[in-house]
Amino acid sequence: MTKDRITEILNRPSSQEMLARDLCRLAYVAKDGTPRSIPIAFAWNGEQAVMCTSKNAPKLASLRQNPNVAITIDTEVHPPTILLIRGTVELDEVDGIPEEYLEMNGSYGITAAQRVEWEAEVRSLYDGMVRIVMTPTWAKLIDFETTLPSAVEELIQQRAERQRRPGGSGVRSDETRASTTTS
Repeated sequence: MTKDRITEILNRPSSQEMLARDLCRLAYVAKDGTPRSIPIAFAWNGEQAVMCTSKNAPKLASLRQNPNVAITIDTEVHPPTILLIRGTVELDEVDGIPEEYLEMNGSYGITAAQRVEWEAEVRSLYDGMVRIVMTPTWAKLIDFETTLPSAVEELIQQRAERQRRPGGSGVRSDETRASTTTS
């Protein structure tokens, strides 16, 4: 997928809404070869997804070994809006707390006093963190209005082809129905 195509998909209004959220699911391959999918806070900087974690997080060894990842950002309503992004990550160890971490965790419904308390706790716990910076190499937006999962698009195309055939109503023919009922 070209960088221009990725940019076009990520700049759509629905994609921008998804990228403004604060939680995604990060998928990666663990050191033992098995898949992992974890919820993690993220921030979109206009070109990359930035996630932060502790310097001792087990996922870091896996990401160093295999930097290919995927993230999913979606809504909890029907029909859902789903943004799927694949890419590679770079790990950036920093002293102190990255600004992105403070920003991405700032949208939860807490009071100003709770926010001060939370930030003090974070600053006392971490002497540094690792920024997981994902650069997209592929993207797909599924909104069930203008875009669908590829398998559903394929089924719709197959149905349309059946309907274009002489006598094609999109319903299986009597011969097909008969063979499935007698077998």
